[in-house]
Amino acid sequence: MEQRKEKVAVKMAEKKKDEEFKHLVRIAGRDIRGEKNVVHGIALVKGIGPRTARIVCDMAGVPVTKRIGELTDKNVEDLTAAINGLDGKLPSWLLNRQKDYEAGKDKQTIGADLHIGLREDINRLKKIRSYRGIRHELGLPVRGQRTRSTFRHNATVGVSRKKGAQAQQKK
Repeated sequence: MEQRKEKVAVKMAEKKKDEEFKHLVRIAGRDIRGEKNVVHGIALVKGIGPRTARIVCDMAGVPVTKRIGELTDKNVEDLTAAINGLDGKLPSWLLNRQKDYEAGKDKQTIGADLHIGLREDINRLKKIRSYRGIRHELGLPVRGQRTRSTFRHNATVGVSRKKGAQAQQKK
């Protein structure tokens, strides 16, 4: 009889843990699965890498050994606040928008803002007709990569012989 009560108590404790565990957590506009480690989960947000994610955890006071689903609502709010307040707390070499064109200062952007900023930068390069802008327009490599064997579309690499030369070789 006592064993049965213990088993029921264990099942109730497991059920309570499952109720507290969140399978999806929204941090900085991104849904993250609850099974993920905190550092790996925060690194899924566009614009935040593993190193910055660890710094964010330290700033928010969240242990890096926990899973995302085990965090309380206050921990999630602290993480979101830490992500939004990275600008003044990180060195400039660690931020992803150094010397921003419009703002003129270093800042950390995440999510859609990062994508929009990149698109605006490329459009500005195209508009002023810089070398990089022209390469972007033409769909060619921008950073000096070779184009002899790579970046080819719908073509074979190497020498192609004509049909007449192939017919002569067969005879």
